[in-house]
Amino acid sequence: MAWTTFAAPQRFYPLAGRLVPGLYALAAVLAAAGLYVGFFVAPTDHQQGEAYRIIFVHVPAAWMSMICYLALAFWAGVGLVFNTRLASMLALALAPTGAWMTFLALWTGALWGKPTWGTWWAWDARMTSELILLFLYIGFMSLHAAIDDVRRADRAAALLALVGVVNVPIIYFSVRWWNTLHQGASVSLTAAPSMASTMLTGMLLMALAAWAYCIAVVLARLRVIILEREHDTRWARQELAVAA
Repeated sequence: MAWTTFAAPQRFYPLAGRLVPGLYALAAVLAAAGLYVGFFVAPTDHQQGEAYRIIFVHVPAAWMSMICYLALAFWAGVGLVFNTRLASMLALALAPTGAWMTFLALWTGALWGKPTWGTWWAWDARMTSELILLFLYIGFMSLHAAIDDVRRADRAAALLALVGVVNVPIIYFSVRWWNTLHQGASVSLTAAPSMASTMLTGMLLMALAAWAYCIAVVLARLRVIILEREHDTRWARQELAVAA
C-alpha cells in the first residue's frame, strides 16, 4: 500500500476515527500506571523530598511541547512545499495540543521551582525559551486565524512555524550552553539514567501516556478540521448528517 493512500482527507477521516478511542484508552491506562508508580512506588528524593514527584507530569509535558512543535513544523513544511491539504490541516490540529503541553510544562515547572529554588519564576535560559515556544504556538494559531483565505493562512503560518524551529534546540541544549538554575537531563539517549529504576519506569509510563493522549487529541481535532474544510463535498455532508 502506497504511503499516499491516506493523504486524501476523505480516506484519512475514518482511519483517524478508528484510532482515537483506542489511543484515549491506552493513554488512560498508561497514565494511571505511571502516576501510581510515580506517586506511590518511587522512593523519595534525598535532596528535593516529595516535591520532586511533579517531574512525572512536568518532564513528559516538556518533552511533548517540543515534539509537537517539531511535528507541527514538519507537516506545515510538507503542506507548504507539496501543497497537500491534509498536511496543513494536521499542522493546525497540532498547535492547540502543543500549546497546552507547553503551558503545562511551564505551570508544573513553577510548582516545582518554588520549593526547590525558592521562586516561582526566574528568567532562566530554559524557562525563557520554553515561554517563547508558547508564544510561537499562540502566534501560529493567531496568524492562521487572522487570514480569511485558508490556503494563504496555511502558507503564512507554515513560514512562521519553520522559522520558530530554531527555538527547539535552544530549549534542549540550554542547560549545556548556559549556566542555568534548571537541572540537566536525568534521561539521555547517550548516557545511563541518573535516577532510580522505579523513577525511570514511572517517567517512561507517563511519557508514553502523553504520546498516546496527544496523538488522540490531535486526530480528534483533525477530524473536525477536515469536516470544516470539506463541508461542501458529498462525503462530508453525509458524515455531518450521520453525526447530527
